[in-house]
Amino acid sequence: MQPMANGEKQNQTAVSEFILLGFGDLPKLQVLLFTLFFIIYLATMTGNLLIVLLVAVDQHLHTPMYFFLGNLSFLESSYSTTIMPKMLTGLLTGDGSISVKACLIQFFIFSFLGGAECYLLSVMSYDRYLAVSRPLHYATVMNGRLCVQLAAGSWVSGILVGTSITVRVSRLSFCGPNKIDHYFCDVIPDIKQISCSDTHFVELSAFIFACIFTLPPFLLTLTSYAFIITTILRIKSITGRQKAFSTCSSHLIVVALFYGTLMLVYMLPRSRNLRYMKKIFSLFYTVLTPMVNPLIYSLRNKEVKEALGKGIGKLSFYITFQKSSF
Repeated sequence: MQPMANGEKQNQTAVSEFILLGFGDLPKLQVLLFTLFFIIYLATMTGNLLIVLLVAVDQHLHTPMYFFLGNLSFLESSYSTTIMPKMLTGLLTGDGSISVKACLIQFFIFSFLGGAECYLLSVMSYDRYLAVSRPLHYATVMNGRLCVQLAAGSWVSGILVGTSITVRVSRLSFCGPNKIDHYFCDVIPDIKQISCSDTHFVELSAFIFACIFTLPPFLLTLTSYAFIITTILRIKSITGRQKAFSTCSSHLIVVALFYGTLMLVYMLPRSRNLRYMKKIFSLFYTVLTPMVNPLIYSLRNKEVKEALGKGIGKLSFYITFQKSSF
């Protein structure tokens, strides 16, 4: 930022709140967008919390794969709750105001959960690699202690990236304009416009962290799936090969969508022409991925279907028993 421009901004009054513009440039679609995103939010929360509940109560799902899936589902439900309610409120009322403190809290939680998800997805791909390509060593390597360490490492990594970026952003001075062209408090794309401080170090830090917390886990995930596909190609049974490919391709598509759009948003140049496209791309990893992950990773699995069936059966029996007791 030029010294003169910076000096001019220093004389302005510090802002106490930001205005999230969201999709305000589409006034005729506000009701439609609210309905669509509300349904997506309900589906996301229902699917993910159902997975967390099933993994917690069903003994048959107490395996490394479902342990990681439970972590992912809990993360996705937290992720959606951090972003979606505020976005829905803005669409319904047209009020996109949010205090600076609340905005920074939302930004921290978003950064923390986004970083954690990157590493958790790579951990899950590594788990599937061991199960498919090294089945004889799987039980020995992927023991309970390692599962807890890998999951904890993912959460700690997310906390580190969230804290590191948010602390740097919180040290900036905000003096307007106070409008953020987004549907949640991702302040990095508009940091030059809303801050009267020198933002070069913050932008550089955000770019470096984006590289560190997306590229390595993404490459590890791709490598794991490459080995998985190689192993699948050796399966002699055509039916078994097709079933394995179907599951693997679904996982890979979701992972590619998440990482691909995340890297596009944070690693492409800052440009007005790309700003609206980045907002659309961000819907993939903040709205679409949390919704489809339970379906892709869990709800199609035989074990989860059986656990769900048992749960529904027990619930039906309990309701019938309660009715008969009156």
